[in-house]
Amino acid sequence: MSALSQYIELFDSHRDTIEAKSAAILNEYRYDARQSLDGKTLPSKGTEGYEKTSVEDMFLPDFGVNINRVNIPVDVSLSFKCDVPNMSTIMAFVVNDSFVPSSTLHNKMPKGVIIDSLAKMAQENPELVRRYYNTLAHRDNAMVALNTMLVQDGVMIYVPQGVVMERPIQLVNIFNSAASLMGVRRLLIVVEEGAKAQVLVCDHTQNSEYNYLSSQVMEVFVAPNASLDIYDIEESSATTSRHSQLFARQERDSQLLVNGVTLTSGTTRNDYHIDLVGSNCSTTLAGMAIGSGTQHVDNNSSIRHLATHSNSNQLFKYVLDEESTGAFEGAIYVAEGAQFTEAYQSNRNLLASKQARMHTKPQLEIYNDDVKCSHGATTGQLDADALFYMRSRGIPEQEARTMLMQAFMVDVIDMVKMDGLRDRLRHLVEKRFYGQQATCADCGVTCRDAKKD
Repeated sequence: MSALSQYIELFDSHRDTIEAKSAAILNEYRYDARQSLDGKTLPSKGTEGYEKTSVEDMFLPDFGVNINRVNIPVDVSLSFKCDVPNMSTIMAFVVNDSFVPSSTLHNKMPKGVIIDSLAKMAQENPELVRRYYNTLAHRDNAMVALNTMLVQDGVMIYVPQGVVMERPIQLVNIFNSAASLMGVRRLLIVVEEGAKAQVLVCDHTQNSEYNYLSSQVMEVFVAPNASLDIYDIEESSATTSRHSQLFARQERDSQLLVNGVTLTSGTTRNDYHIDLVGSNCSTTLAGMAIGSGTQHVDNNSSIRHLATHSNSNQLFKYVLDEESTGAFEGAIYVAEGAQFTEAYQSNRNLLASKQARMHTKPQLEIYNDDVKCSHGATTGQLDADALFYMRSRGIPEQEARTMLMQAFMVDVIDMVKMDGLRDRLRHLVEKRFYGQQATCADCGVTCRDAKKD
């Protein structure tokens, strides 16, 4: 049985339960998504692009799906590995794939702002949800259709016209169950004209005895003259896989920053699709991945310039150690009428062992002459001369290696606009390079020190 057929069979057998435990608007798109999957398979290695991760292999294991919406207790106090000191956030949780508000979520919320369950909002404010839900995600994409067919809840973040969010919104995703589980997650973000918001998304796994898979689809709308920053930090476990797809649409004079950080995971595949449909848009897309063991991280990006006088900048960096692998395939598309576009893309990679592997393919597709565009990729090892210099100054080799790897990631971290989060990321990256796993984050003793004992 293929990966897709087992989930189609699940839906066909339990459609009534799935729909009864969700909302009418989500159900409206469910059966069409099911029909679109007839005769399709999930992408496998070699059927898409250059060295893209096999989605078929990611979804093939027999993951359970919580279609009955059974409440699975989670101690959220254990999930603050990315807690940001000296930064006050508006916080909510997704436990497996169910929205759970924090006790203070609605305190001092600006008027008209929504941070709530997608299923709940589909019932209470159907016109608003229908205006945006499932309009950006590519319906011919089998992974999107699978998510749409099975999703029962999600998160809606809505910032109305002219509202400037003083505090960042923090969404903490938690996996925890007594069996292997797939979380079907949906995130809808709408920032209306002239509004500004910052969103921090953190992924964690509490019980690493079981295998987990996150199927996530994000739809992001940035209206004219609006500004949105999204920071996505993955600090889960080697037993957790993640398939995430972000679809974004930018209107005129808008700004969008997306910064994805993979610190700890099993297999990760992130797909970014960003359309600049209005003039004078600005887009920054950054990614950082640290791999060890047999960890695998794959980032794919597609930025389409469809109007004039817009700019985009992409920077993805990987540090891969031991037998970890990475992949990057990025595309810049400039339409015929998108004169005076500036678009830049860079992928730089550091292999810290002879066994680590990196696959990269930057691409440009340009249909007019009045543009400034460039792309490039480099892959290398630690600078032997720099290592020798540092060791000659009395710095132990492992310490010197760690310092060089930290320095390599600085420019991605510096793209973070929130001071508290930027400092916290530096700390998390330092711990990660010293071999400290997420499960030790709150113990007060680093894994490096523990090994000495």
